Amino acid sequence: MSTAIEERGMPEGAGVLTAIPEIPCTEDCLLRPGNTNCGGCGMSIGLTMLGRALAEANETAMFAIPACCGAVTAGAFPTTSYGVPTVNTTFAAAPAVASGLAAVRDMNGESGQVVVWAGDGGTYDIGMATLSAAAERNENIIYICYDNEIYGNTGGQRSSATPPGARTTTTPEGKREDKKDIIGIMAAHGVPYAATLSMAHPADFRRKLMHAFQTEGMSFLLIHSPCPTGWKSEPGDSVELVRLAVRSGLFPLYEVFEGKRWRINTEPDGADPAEYYKRQRRFKLEDLDLDTTRRVCAERFERLKKMAEVFPA
Repeated sequence: MSTAIEERGMPEGAGVLTAIPEIPCTEDCLLRPGNTNCGGCGMSIGLTMLGRALAEANETAMFAIPACCGAVTAGAFPTTSYGVPTVNTTFAAAPAVASGLAAVRDMNGESGQVVVWAGDGGTYDIGMATLSAAAERNENIIYICYDNEIYGNTGGQRSSATPPGARTTTTPEGKREDKKDIIGIMAAHGVPYAATLSMAHPADFRRKLMHAFQTEGMSFLLIHSPCPTGWKSEPGDSVELVRLAVRSGLFPLYEVFEGKRWRINTEPDGADPAEYYKRQRRFKLEDLDLDTTRRVCAERFERLKKMAEVFPA
């Protein structure tokens, strides 16, 4: 993270960051050594980047974490790898618990961020009811979904975030359905801020976190989170995989404000999505219709461009 980075596609006026400052880990850091995360885990990288942003902004935080790999990260009782107050919740309850934490914070006149840190299973599927309810009430919380596109903590079953063609323990021949548009769903709720994040674009990642810290009301952030175990990929390829997803248009980077204004952060550069699929053994290249994938990516990005042109941020 300390190497120079030139971020492209930043919105006008946002400035270009040339480096991400290193924040030393102290007793109060977000994710401490001794956690149980796998090598190359995108969730672990995301937690580290979130911790640095909190430290840089001098922000305190409370976490609500549903059943997911994030809950296992803490390790076995009575130890914990989290350096902030954390409530582990049932799969479906994290947004409701976070709403309660935020209410107590505000009632006591305290400051600090209330953060839900959840996987795709607890966001797209099991937690959708309480997520929708918190969004409808515009709770003053930050909801972060680290999307590894499977139920990673329970053996790698398919979720509605799983992309077409991906083989999981419950779709051994490959998933047939498209991935759910969770950002579109949150935009339809009119939350003040919704955005996609990629750890391969750290300056953009940091800027969006900082914006969420300053937003009154609910922010929903979606991180593309590689899982070497579930993706059947090499741990050292994790960041490159999510970079390829952005470059090819499989995971566009954009923001939606109040569900009314759209901003694209970087444009695909024409990279072939085939390279992304090749590096993951969860896909069988011979079973994929790559021409359809290329067309869908192009059409989706054209739609995003039209939204950003007609309803600019």
